[in-house]
Order: sequence, then structure tokens, then C-alpha cells
Amino acid sequence: MTPSPLTDEQRWQAVLAHDTAADGTFWYGVKSTGIYCRPGCPSRRPRRENVSFHDSPASAEHAGFRPCKRCTPERVNAGAQAVAHAQHLLDTAQTTPNLVELATATGLSPFHLQRLFKARLGVSPKQYALRRRTERLKEALTMTTTVTSALYDAGHDSPATVYAPATDQLGMTPGTYRRGGLGQTIHYTVTDSALGPMLVAATARGLCAVRFGEPEALVQELRAEYPKAELVEDAASLTPYLDGVRAHLSGQLLPLPTDVPGTDFQRRVWAALQTIPRGQTRTYAQLAEMIGQPSAVRAVAHACATNPVGVVVPCHRIVPKSGGQGGYRWGTERKAQLLELERA
Repeated sequence: MTPSPLTDEQRWQAVLAHDTAADGTFWYGVKSTGIYCRPGCPSRRPRRENVSFHDSPASAEHAGFRPCKRCTPERVNAGAQAVAHAQHLLDTAQTTPNLVELATATGLSPFHLQRLFKARLGVSPKQYALRRRTERLKEALTMTTTVTSALYDAGHDSPATVYAPATDQLGMTPGTYRRGGLGQTIHYTVTDSALGPMLVAATARGLCAVRFGEPEALVQELRAEYPKAELVEDAASLTPYLDGVRAHLSGQLLPLPTDVPGTDFQRRVWAALQTIPRGQTRTYAQLAEMIGQPSAVRAVAHACATNPVGVVVPCHRIVPKSGGQGGYRWGTERKAQLLELERA
């Protein structure tokens, strides 16, 4: 269960991303200012040649750096460091450690670690491990010659764990995923809407995509996601979905079945988004409180960003706490227009 140490390049990427999940795993000093920070510090990113990395605040201060007054890196508490260490173990250990092993490695009780981990990342250690294993499986399926090799490389104990409902997060069989959706039929169309060109796509089970943008780019994106699925341009069969999405845009909330794979946490966030009244907005922090996990703001933001069915799951109703309308997957102008339509 010994993790591989982070490389300087991995640390630098965490700094560039303001990755608060890396807080407590390392600190970085900036030679041009003489200050050291935690990775998640919101300050402006320094130049790479001015940065040095340190394993503790004491190490940074011994090298002559003083703590940043904005992120107070010397105050990263033991709980945050324990969660960061547990996350690092789950990311890098060859065999996924269980909760007891993680607790032993971090010096906390299993109950305490579970509570801290879920409060900070929005998921339990087990859920996080499943998600990471799925990510490794996806990567392995694109690189290896057989599904069997991929599942063992990703950390599965046997083929049974790939197909078990409690652990399968691919949304399809590994073979189908590896073949780019081979065997799936997806009906799609691009049509006009109040927000400009709109792509609507559905499987036999339900709506799988609602996206906005340039028609050609929208179709190319769908093909890139399912390169070997049978994509059928068929507006007629999608009439109920088109009517439903247009109804959402006009203020009528018609129930629409969806076929959108996601983790339990993502589904909870998407369900909470659908309870926000039309014409109103919430912040990421408020949305995190709505699902009962006020510390999981970063995880909530990621769930909003990965929402594949715009308008139906109204991630546009989330705005920054600092003011303004914030970003939107399909363009800030569309977000502003959509919010204006709803307020009207």
C-alpha cells in the first residue's frame, strides 16, 4: 500500500489547478516573493522557474520562505493532511486499500476518517476508490488489447466486479466502451432553439445529450464520445424529447426519461439542481448544502461541469458567490440569455 511520490510535474499541475485536494500533501515556495503557499492558494500563479516544492511548512521555512497571509499554509490542520494522504493512497496504491487500512495509514479511526473524507471530497473513500478505478479502467481499455488485461490493470479482482451493479460506473459493458459504443444506437438531431443551434440525442432508454453550439461541432463531439456507436439522424423519433426540451425553455417542466451514466454523488447533485425554482439561482456552496455536504463545494462544481443534458438538468442556475453569472459549458452568453428567459 506504499504510494508513489508525486513528481514535481504533478505538483506543478496541482498548483496551476488551485487543487485544494492537494493541500497537506506538499507546499510550494516562490523565490521571487520569498513566500510559500499551499497548492489550493487562490493567489495568482507564479512562473515555474521561481517555484520550489517542500514536504512540510517547516521545510519551506527552513529554506527561507515565509507563510502566505492569504492561504495560511502553516495552518493546514491534521484532518486535512490525513484526508490528502488517504486520497493519495487511493490514487497511487497498486492494491486499493480498504477503510481500516487507510485509517491505520493516516492515524485516525475508520469512523473519523470516513466523516472527514466525505465532508472534504463529497464522497466516501469507497466511492472515491470506485470512481478512480473506473477512470483507470477507461484509460486501460483504450491502451490494452483485451478487456481482461484492462480490468486487472485497473485494479479489479475479477470480471465479476466489473459487471456488478454496485461497482459498475461505466454505464455500459467494458467491451462496449472499449469499442467506442459498438452495438449502441443513438438517435440525434440538431435543431433551432431559443439559445441557437441545439443537439438532442437519446438512446432507447432515454435522453443522453442536450448541447448547444455550432451544428457541425456538436455532431463531431457526439461522434468523438461514441465513435463506434450507430448514430442515426432522426428528428421524427425524437419529437417527444424535442417538445420536452422546448417546454423546459418556455417554462413548462415536462418529465423526460434520461440515460445519463454517473456516480451516486453526481446523480444527487443533478437531482438537487432540478429542485431550484425557475428564475432563481444558487451558489455552489448553497448547492453543496442542499445535498447535505457543505464542505464538498469543489466536488459539486465538478458534477455541474459534467452535466450532459443542459436545461433539463439546470446547471445554469448556479452562479459564483462573488457575484456575476460565472462560466457555462455552452458559453456565458447562452447562460445569461437562459437566465433572462427564466426571470421573464
